[in-house]
Amino acid sequence: MTRRIPRPPSWLPVDAYILALAATVALAALLPARGTAADVAGGASTGAVSLLFFLYGARLSTAEALDGLKHWRLHLTVLACTFVVFPLLGLASGGLVPYVLTPELQAGFLFLCLVPSTIQSSIAFTSIARGNVPAAICAGSFSSLAGILVTPLLAALLLGSTGGGFSADALVKIVLQLLVPFLAGQLLRRWVGGFLTRHKRVLGLVDRGSILLVVYTAFSEGMVAGVWHRITPARLGALLAAEAVLLALMLTLSWYGARRLGFDRADRIAIQFAGSKKSLAAGLPMATVIFGAHASLAVLPLMVFHQMQLMVCAVIAKRRARDPEPPPDPADSASGALSDPAVTVGR
Repeated sequence: MTRRIPRPPSWLPVDAYILALAATVALAALLPARGTAADVAGGASTGAVSLLFFLYGARLSTAEALDGLKHWRLHLTVLACTFVVFPLLGLASGGLVPYVLTPELQAGFLFLCLVPSTIQSSIAFTSIARGNVPAAICAGSFSSLAGILVTPLLAALLLGSTGGGFSADALVKIVLQLLVPFLAGQLLRRWVGGFLTRHKRVLGLVDRGSILLVVYTAFSEGMVAGVWHRITPARLGALLAAEAVLLALMLTLSWYGARRLGFDRADRIAIQFAGSKKSLAAGLPMATVIFGAHASLAVLPLMVFHQMQLMVCAVIAKRRARDPEPPPDPADSASGALSDPAVTVGR
């Protein structure tokens, strides 16, 4: 008789990619790239990320993007969550130094708050929760595109010398690595867009592969520079707790703030999922330019937050999918608010 292996709970997403990220960090700890190997790995990660943003540009329909601009209030709300509310909470985290977070971890925590929103996971969770999927597509795309310029400018303003001496040269590198390939993809979309539509796995492979390369390069530099001797398990636990509070606040503020602004349920779902997330794909290459050899500690908060947001938002999306269709009343009942998933997450 064959014994069946018990499956994990349905509310706990076991993502093989997270295991791949952990394995990449372990590989960088055991066999960090040095010398010529480091130069090759750095060049490969830069090229992979540029290719990723080229494919993003080739995939995004210009007509869909222009049509999405009609829902400008929703997009402005998501951008405000991503580039105003998040940074303000990041600045408030300065009060956690030195008792909860070290200065290096707080710099990474603040950088996390400056990164643009995601595209894929925002769309996926919005779809599961029966929200406004076209709005989520446009909101995530607009946020990612805006972040190419807004994130480094905010980093220069808020991080200053903490960000490894951010300069105009760093901004130029980010624009050349992310924005230029994206625009090139838009220009060549008529020739390569059909291929990407037929072979969607190509974008997924480039997406995940580029992140793994950047993670390996960044953590290798950190190992060679010896920055990991500055962090303890207690500090990691404190970082986890701080990020749990951050995510709970953003999920709650984005949901109830959208309600106060008069958005319907489908739009509120798109705003909550797009406005509470941070992009690992966009944040990692920016961090390597901004923080240099200290990028491994700087991207640690982003990597932790990435996994946390996937797990928590999966729970919320599935619960929202089971909700009955609400009546056309702009104000939900008080009893429904008490059982809201965002409130549950915040506990």
